Amino acid sequence: MKITRITLVRLSLPLTPPFPAAWDPEPRRHFPATVVLVDTDEGVRGVGSGDSMDGFDGYTGLFIGTDPLALARQVRALETVAFHGCRPWPLEAALWDIAGQVTGQPVARLLGGFTDRLPAYASTGALAEPPARVEMALAAAEMGFQAMKIRIDPARLGDGLACLAAVREALPGLTLMADLNQGWRMPGDTRPPLDRAAARGIAVRLAELDVYWMEEPLSGTDAGGLAALRSDCPVRVAGGEMARSYAELTYTSPTRCSPWASRGQGRLPSTSSRRAGCSARTPGPTALACWRTCTLPPASVAARTSNTPSTLRAGRPPGGTSCWLSPSR
Repeated sequence: MKITRITLVRLSLPLTPPFPAAWDPEPRRHFPATVVLVDTDEGVRGVGSGDSMDGFDGYTGLFIGTDPLALARQVRALETVAFHGCRPWPLEAALWDIAGQVTGQPVARLLGGFTDRLPAYASTGALAEPPARVEMALAAAEMGFQAMKIRIDPARLGDGLACLAAVREALPGLTLMADLNQGWRMPGDTRPPLDRAAARGIAVRLAELDVYWMEEPLSGTDAGGLAALRSDCPVRVAGGEMARSYAELTYTSPTRCSPWASRGQGRLPSTSSRRAGCSARTPGPTALACWRTCTLPPASVAARTSNTPSTLRAGRPPGGTSCWLSPSR
């Protein structure tokens, strides 16, 4: 089987009103996405989606005429493209889609998955006042979610803690996570990330509210700081969402920096990441468990949607998942 054509379909969804993402200084007025179509000489078409893949067009020749099922080779080629500035991982998702179709297996199973169902947690994207956050948490619980991740701006720590406290009081049994969004920055955002002392101070406050994990408390490149924070942190530390290669995964390996590896959108756990030991079949304390991340829409949108199940079929779901290594505490 050979790849005969790669088609990029770039889409943009207008956001009205603009979406004030907690990690973006500028409200988002549109949501861009790229759909990747990979055609083969045997009529099998793979579909992937994710980042814009700007700048990829000049690299299609590296893949045309090659075997889509030679995934180790394809990942190595993608990593060389990524080094030069493009984020081509939606193509990898399309190649895994082809592999799943050819073998007749869910992609999750090809990647070592051992279950066909995943628990889901609701993820908030924007900051909110405590009453609005409680309303959203109650709606999530009504839909069947048993866990929720809440964004916290460290510059407005009091507001974030107030939201967590209000949700904890309203729903004592709901598992809560907190995301500090310090791992990376949007283009042009030059604000410095937290240091370890500040992150640990926040962790102490989160522990008082029985928060399950604290996500991205430091810069994703601060491996030493993350390792030191983990050594005396009163809550679990989640990180690694933006890791795109075997080297990056080992750089922030579970034994050093973070016991929890968050799996974000745009890239599946590839051949190279499985070499790093991130296989769901790994026994013992490093076995992967996955929660599917479900971002809650605004109340006006949620009111028009049907109930969302709290567990979803594994295999080829859209969007992203967050994964962690269990148990560590």
